[in-house]
Amino acid sequence: MNGCDSICAATAPPHIRAIAPYQPGKPISELARELGLPEADIVKLASNENPLGPSPFALAAAQDALLDMALYPDGAGYALKAKLSARFGVDAAQIVLGNGSNDVLDMVARAYLAPGASAVYAQYAFAVYPIATHTVGAHGIAVAARDFGHDLERMRAAIRDDTRVVWIANPNNPTGTFLPWGGIEAFLETVPPRVLVVLDEAYGEYLAPESRCDTAAWVARFPNLLISRTFSKAYGLAGLRVGYGIGHADVVDLLNRVRHPFNVNASALAAAEAALDDDAFLARSYALNAAGMLQLVAGLEALDIETVPSKGNFVLARVGDAARINGELLKRGVIVRPVAAYGLPEFLRVSVGLAGQNARFLDALRDVLAVAPSQHPDSRKALP
Repeated sequence: MNGCDSICAATAPPHIRAIAPYQPGKPISELARELGLPEADIVKLASNENPLGPSPFALAAAQDALLDMALYPDGAGYALKAKLSARFGVDAAQIVLGNGSNDVLDMVARAYLAPGASAVYAQYAFAVYPIATHTVGAHGIAVAARDFGHDLERMRAAIRDDTRVVWIANPNNPTGTFLPWGGIEAFLETVPPRVLVVLDEAYGEYLAPESRCDTAAWVARFPNLLISRTFSKAYGLAGLRVGYGIGHADVVDLLNRVRHPFNVNASALAAAEAALDDDAFLARSYALNAAGMLQLVAGLEALDIETVPSKGNFVLARVGDAARINGELLKRGVIVRPVAAYGLPEFLRVSVGLAGQNARFLDALRDVLAVAPSQHPDSRKALP
């Protein structure tokens, strides 16, 4: 470390130095460089991306928007907010746009948290919740999981006088667990009005129709509720980064005060607007994911690999020595997601891909397990 680096590190606040950086899925290009593999021969099932790519409507709209790239985008996102307003039956003033839903989560932390305040989240919850909390110097309260998911009763009991935010993901990442909506509604009825409840629905479009809920309608009853959603998953716009939050106008006003100007670029705005018009693509994405989930779970079951029941577009699989198995999969050109950083060192998270990609992963995993079957976990230990 040179002198400048030493000074920079020494002057950073302790709560910043204590943060473990977010670990994204390994890019295809990085693995290709490391192993000298052609990129076309690599399968990436690590980042919960839509294997169909984006809607053709969205792609065309994004390309058209590039013609005006010398101009700043609409900082208010008027057209996208108008479409979201019509879809969810809320006023445009109740919608905040983000550079991905992570940006919305970061706005919440900067608007509501500070040193001396606390936020509550579940064990095995999305890594951005503790990162956003600790970035502003607030205290994070991690509540022990129930069956790999949220224990709302314990989370309610964990709320303190200094608690300002509760983070809930439904479905949850990285475990895929799902909370019945009635339980969340009952939880909201007991939370003090001073506590903002962030309901992260990044994977909501992958829920079966009978499992979906018009949570936006709850905002009128619960002004301390903010719903976070994204175009990165089912809509296939992860590379453009566009998300949004729906809440009471007063909450959204506070978030807009800390929102960076022009935080959503013009191509992202245009693509998101067009994506909302392509219901057929969204239905196709849902159907592909449902079929792929069955394929993955059945294939893993045939290998005596346990999985956590998932409502997202990924499955959490208990493989034993996950670090070693992940390394062997990488050698075979298959990228999945280790989740040891979440406290799950025996598990790999596998995104649902196209049928051929899923088969490629299962074949590679079969080869890896055949080489060192002693590393295979006890298949008799049932998961919920």
